[in-house]
Amino acid sequence: MADDTQQEERTEQPSEKKLADARRKGRVPRSRELSTTVVMLAAAGSSLAMQPLFSDGLQQITASGLNISRELIFEPSNMPRLLGQSIGAGMRMLVPLWIVLGVSAVLGSIIFGGWVFSPEAFAPKLEKLNPLKGIKRVFGVNGLVELAKSLGKFLVVAIAASSLLWWLAPQFMGLGTLNVGGAVARAAQLAAQCFVGFAAALLLITAADVPFQYWHHRRQLRMTKQELKDEQKETEGRPEVKSRIRNTQQQIATQRMMAEVPKADVIAMNPTHFAVALRYDAKAMKAPKVVAKGADLVALAIRRVGEAHGVPIFEHPPLARALFYNTRLGQQISPRLYVAVAQVLTYVYQLRNRPAPGVKPARPDIAVDADLLMPDRERRRAARMQQE
Repeated sequence: MADDTQQEERTEQPSEKKLADARRKGRVPRSRELSTTVVMLAAAGSSLAMQPLFSDGLQQITASGLNISRELIFEPSNMPRLLGQSIGAGMRMLVPLWIVLGVSAVLGSIIFGGWVFSPEAFAPKLEKLNPLKGIKRVFGVNGLVELAKSLGKFLVVAIAASSLLWWLAPQFMGLGTLNVGGAVARAAQLAAQCFVGFAAALLLITAADVPFQYWHHRRQLRMTKQELKDEQKETEGRPEVKSRIRNTQQQIATQRMMAEVPKADVIAMNPTHFAVALRYDAKAMKAPKVVAKGADLVALAIRRVGEAHGVPIFEHPPLARALFYNTRLGQQISPRLYVAVAQVLTYVYQLRNRPAPGVKPARPDIAVDADLLMPDRERRRAARMQQE
């Protein structure tokens, strides 16, 4: 009852990880009926294709067994040797059929579920020796299902065999009216037809068994909602661990970014909210590049590092906001900000190279387009509202 209740609680389909773990342990859907049917179909096809070979071989074996000289008959020691020769000839004749059946047996076992080799499947399990569990397997639901399947297979095969033998009975009875060669050839042909009939009957069983085995396999691997949550946590990481990793990554990224601030040519500031550090090398860059950017506390830290290393601070709220919203760390600025940043860099270079300490260049009058003062998302939303 406990197992049934637990199975009822497993309402969720197995995840990919659950299926992969089961496959690694050797638990894959298998259908013995499919394997048997493939072997029977191979036997039927081989019997039809190799019928001339079998007919000739049987005729030769029969002829050699009936045409024994008088000297050999009256020598008892020759009988085992002649019998061995006939058996050897029959086995050599059947070698191609055995090869085909061996290959078909392997293919039939892996065609549904694929090839799996798992050492865990070969490991001995003491629970399999528990007689109580053995009795439960026999008299449980699975045991009843297997019993019903066996009875169904027996009925289908019995009906098919009876119908086939009833239909071919006159031809079997007619073998006695033929000569030896004709009787052997006809018998081989009838045997091949019987193989085909049995294989057709097994196809009906396989058509029902394969979907059932697939459903039963996934049913056995179904999961509870809690198991799905636990697996997701193990796969993607627990939220607190992910948050700690993310914070550590941000700290490392911030430290690397701060190490680039002393190399900047200027820091554009919105005095309390935004800071963007720019660097420009005319020989190596087509446009100024953002080496550091941040808001609030990060912006304050960028300013302090810049002031400590003598990096010029240019306070211009619209430009700082436009650079913050429209540039990415480590990339060049937007072409729409070329003119504004060029004015700032020119002003900074003039400050750095002024002829006398008291001479100060005029601060540039910088214009920034209004749509650059908002994030991309808000800008796109405003554009859609205007279109509507």
